[in-house]
Amino acid sequence: MADKLIIVESPAKAGTIKKFLGGNTKVVASMGHIRDLPKSKLGVDIENNFEPEYINIRGKGDLIKSLKSEAKKAKKVYLATDPDREGEAIAWHLANILGIDENSKCRVTFNEITKDAVKEAIKNPRSVDKNLIDAQQARRVLDRIVGYKISPILWKKVRRGLSAGRVQSVAVKLIVDREEEIEKFIPEEYWNMYVNLKKNKDVFKAKLVGKEEKKIEIHTKEETEKILNEIDKAKFVVKEVKKSQRKRNPAPPFTTSTMQQEASRKLGFSLKKTMSVAQGLYEGVKIPEKGSVGLITYMRTDSTRISDVARAAAKEQITQKYGEDYYENRYYKTKADAQDAHEAIRPTYIDISPDKLKDSLTKDQYKLYNLIYNRFLASQMSAAIYDTVSVKIDANKYNFKANGQTLRFKGFMALYVESKDTEEKEENNQIPELQENETVEKVDIENIQSFTEPPPRYTEASLVKTLEEKGIGRPSTYSPTITTILERRYIEKNQKQLVPTELGKVVNNILVERFADIVSEEFTANMENQFDEIAIGKQAWKNIIKEFYGPFEKELEKANEELEHVELVEEVSDVPCEKCGRMMVIKYGRFGKFLACPGYPECKNTKPFVETIEETCPKCGGKIQIRKTKKRRNYYICENNPKTCDYISWNKPQKEEKL
Repeated sequence: MADKLIIVESPAKAGTIKKFLGGNTKVVASMGHIRDLPKSKLGVDIENNFEPEYINIRGKGDLIKSLKSEAKKAKKVYLATDPDREGEAIAWHLANILGIDENSKCRVTFNEITKDAVKEAIKNPRSVDKNLIDAQQARRVLDRIVGYKISPILWKKVRRGLSAGRVQSVAVKLIVDREEEIEKFIPEEYWNMYVNLKKNKDVFKAKLVGKEEKKIEIHTKEETEKILNEIDKAKFVVKEVKKSQRKRNPAPPFTTSTMQQEASRKLGFSLKKTMSVAQGLYEGVKIPEKGSVGLITYMRTDSTRISDVARAAAKEQITQKYGEDYYENRYYKTKADAQDAHEAIRPTYIDISPDKLKDSLTKDQYKLYNLIYNRFLASQMSAAIYDTVSVKIDANKYNFKANGQTLRFKGFMALYVESKDTEEKEENNQIPELQENETVEKVDIENIQSFTEPPPRYTEASLVKTLEEKGIGRPSTYSPTITTILERRYIEKNQKQLVPTELGKVVNNILVERFADIVSEEFTANMENQFDEIAIGKQAWKNIIKEFYGPFEKELEKANEELEHVELVEEVSDVPCEKCGRMMVIKYGRFGKFLACPGYPECKNTKPFVETIEETCPKCGGKIQIRKTKKRRNYYICENNPKTCDYISWNKPQKEEKL
């Protein structure tokens, strides 16, 4: 008989924790949630003050029976599920099923799976946090009501299998709105003028920025020619030289969203993949001579706070490897609406560097751990220092400017540099020593024609950034939200860009017209804030649901009565049906696009959809087909492969590509 029984969510987490504890402690896994709202019905008693109707999840009967048996044998049961709202809800459901008094000291939480953290948590158990549970219930019930009430309308008016969601529908709207901006965008011509100047043998570049100290814009070639005529014989005179230093500070340690963004930009990981790999690193990885080790802190957090212990460990590593000059004790301000219950995402053992784990981790685990490790250490390093110079040069009333910088001290950049959605070019203009009022020689002038560009399509990384900035969703919701709208075929991923489908546009138009609040950024952000208030005991969750449901019910009635059936315009292919001659249409199924005869049900012919690109095979000149792996990654293959050509590539072939 075990003195203590500890229940966690996953076997991996159980295995890691077990090795920290004595032989009289048993650690078992609940395998996630064991109770939830039923799938077959709403599961919320609207007439009874929105009381949820929880049931045991199908297929978990034997597991529940086993947990009950183990709980009866133990002198003390501790619920050690994840330290967030969802984990608190799992603990609460476990307490109810196992007959544990939720007000007893049965709940333990830890931000990292280390021996000290786990043992300290067990020494200081608490009761189940009812406020956190209520916040989770509010979110679950509201999302269930929205999904179950709107989805039948979409089924009836558009087609079966569709759904709406409080966060997912806002995400779709953002993507649709961006696509409309792009479609409506009218490019405008503009020109940039650069002059290459020389002092002795040193050549540097200056840009035209104004005339008589007023900003200038050039819109036509004729305007450039006019300026060229006016400065053709002019002297280029140095009017001002400013020298200074610029500091570049490191980025904070990772939150969930910044980790997802950076893993997308640097590693090409989807949000879903990032969270899956991070979960494994958190729960534990088997390391020779150490067994299962949790390598990172909890990966669902919006805090940039780090512990004093971690801070001290970082200092030791940085000073040993780089020297005292590279260390700076940094504190990062967590945004105002962050829950801040956990630390930032960081390595649990700073002395275990990524290089030590190459043979113990999968390729993806190593990449993400390396990213987390370096980002954390860099966040405690000194700023990079640049020597900068800015020079103003005049030519016949026209004002030119040259900027240059030289990296004096690498600081954190010796280890890590954060990526951006739009990478900024580092100034690499080597400017010679110049004095005010001296004349420099004109070498030549470059006129570059450009056109304004539409806003870029969202990527997974930039969409998460926008959702976070607007207060829509929380760390735990970003990945499932984007996964859902991809699976529903409301959006597609073209390379990294998120593009709305015709279906996505239709559903969005209906929701915008009939359920404006559901797709309102302000409404959704406000609901998140109210969930946060429930979590700290400032609001009663059923009151919030009640306030929402009254107006929502009226919108449902009007939509059912007034909304006309919407015919989706099917995309017609150039492939004829060999059975009846009709041009086949493109449809979406579980595994992506396929071709179907529009004559269904008279003609039930279907065939795989083969997408091609304009570029031809660099080996034989045949058509290049786009195909997908089981993991939905695109690759490019010649139509003649494998009969007469062996061309296949992960990268889209270029017209000039030669193999």
